[in-house]
Parts: sequence; C-alpha cells; structure tokens
Amino acid sequence: MKKIVTLISLMSIFTACSQENNSSKAPIETVSKNIFVADPTIFHYNGTYYLYGTTTGNSAGGEGFLVYTSADLKKWSAPAGTQNGLALKKGDSFGDKGFWAPQILQYNNKFYMIYTANENIAAASSISPLGPFTNESKEPIIKTGNQIDPFIFIDEDGKKYLYHVKLTNGNRIFVAEINDDFQSIKPETVTECISGTLPWENTQNTDWPVTEGPTVIKHNGLYYLIYSANDFRNPDYAVGYATSKSPYGPWEKSKEGPIISRKNTNQNGIGHGDVFWDKNNTMHYVLHTHFSTTEVSPRKAAIIEIDFVGNELKAAAGSFSFLKD
Repeated sequence: MKKIVTLISLMSIFTACSQENNSSKAPIETVSKNIFVADPTIFHYNGTYYLYGTTTGNSAGGEGFLVYTSADLKKWSAPAGTQNGLALKKGDSFGDKGFWAPQILQYNNKFYMIYTANENIAAASSISPLGPFTNESKEPIIKTGNQIDPFIFIDEDGKKYLYHVKLTNGNRIFVAEINDDFQSIKPETVTECISGTLPWENTQNTDWPVTEGPTVIKHNGLYYLIYSANDFRNPDYAVGYATSKSPYGPWEKSKEGPIISRKNTNQNGIGHGDVFWDKNNTMHYVLHTHFSTTEVSPRKAAIIEIDFVGNELKAAAGSFSFLKD
C-alpha cells in the first residue's frame, strides 16, 4: 500500500512540475497598436527605417518630433530619439509650438530636418537620424508671411528647391531655390506651383481651398509634385499629383484625379505624407488617416505602395497597411 501511495505521489509531483514548466514556456501574446503620427515621413538609412511626424493629438504639434525605428516596416520600436524619444525638442529649435510635417535628408555627411513651427519653416541638423537635431539659427528660412509643409528637392545639377505651402487665399504650394546651407532662399525665385482648383480638391466648396504636403520626385525627365487636397478634417482629404518639365512648372495635374483616397483604401482623411523606397527598391508613400469614421485625431500612420506605369503614377491595389508598434 505504501508503494502505491508513493507512486501516486511521485506521479502527482511530476504532473505538477510539467504543467508549471509548460506554463512558463507559453508564448506571451502581444497586441500591436497603431502609431499615431500625422504628416509622416520615413527615412531609410543603413538598413533601418526612421519614422517621424506630427504628434500629440496631433494637430497641436507637441514639443518636437518623436522618431520610431524599424528593420522591416512591420514592427516598430517605441519612440527612439535621443531626448526621451524626441529627435528634435522644443528649446533646441526654432519656434515653441505647432511642430508639424518634418522632412529628413542627408547632405554633406550631416542629417537635416526641415520642419514647420509657429507656422514658419526652419532647418536643424544632427550627426544621427535619432538626433539630437539642433538649429544653427533660431530664425525661420523665409522671413515674411506664414508658410508650412516644407520639402527640399535636390536636382541632378545640384540645385536645391524648397517646396512649401503659403497661407494666402488658401493653402497654395510654392517653390523657391534654397541656398546650400538650407538657412535661406533666393527670394527672386519664389514661384507659385498649384492651388485647389479641381472639384476633387475642394469637395466642400470652401472659400479657402487647400493643397498641401508637397513631395517632389523625378522620373524620365519629368518632375512629379505629389500633394494632398481638401482640409485635413474632411473625409475626402486625398493625394494627387502634377507633372512638369521644370522644377518651377507650369504643372499639369493628373487627369485621373486623386491616386490615393478613401475610395481605394476605405479610410477617411487619407493623405499628407512622403515617398520612400524600401530595401527592395519598392516605392511607397507613407501617410496618415483619420482615427475613425467619426473622429479625426489622433491620426494614424500607414503606408501604400506606389509605382510608375509609363509616366503615370499609380497606387498598388491591396497594398495599404497601418504602421504598428
């Protein structure tokens, strides 16, 4: 009888230990969450993707710019900037509010962040995409008026152009040649590119039509100005493009209308982003969407593949996906 009891006891202990060990090895389930970044840009450098954008609610613009990192565009880190997650923070920068729509580029062994603050445009630099980005000057690049949404395009001949949005009788996209230090423009070169004149660009028929968020790329000798139209709070906010044989224009808008909209993504308020190429040289457009069908903010970051079909720019069906941490 003692032997039977002992055997039963040993089996009980073994079973309990097995259950405990199995429990300890059970995988921990993690739930991916959306990244709440508006006006996003992705900078690809040395096998790492860096995501920046407007944060904190996110029309308010926060205290600077957070940066997230990823190796595969699917899993993103928590904010990884050198200053509590920030790549650029208020105090090291021009302005003290409305930190919107950054662009990152590498030039002459430095990384530059071109951004909006206080409804004006400034440029900061760093030795790392993680920051800290600091301003050599606490002055805006353009000293008169209000302008937002900067994008610097460097042409094959080395000339540099600052595309930006002037707040004048609507949000209108302009261009000017910018000097090599990225601190000032050549005022005599300021030229208007486009404004909201097509029906899809102003679906609410407002007195202040909006075209904004410019990105410029070059393909087969043509310049492509990719932009968003409508107020960002409008569910019809969408992405279109125009082409030109010169960085100054004249620009011919695509007859296809918006190439990215709620019609081909099933998302409201989709737009204002930037172009980037992944490790396989596939072209993507990173953008934001509304939070939900009833709420605008905080806006969510997402990507969609785009490509040229001849000289037309098109979005790849079924390639839309949200960015998750």
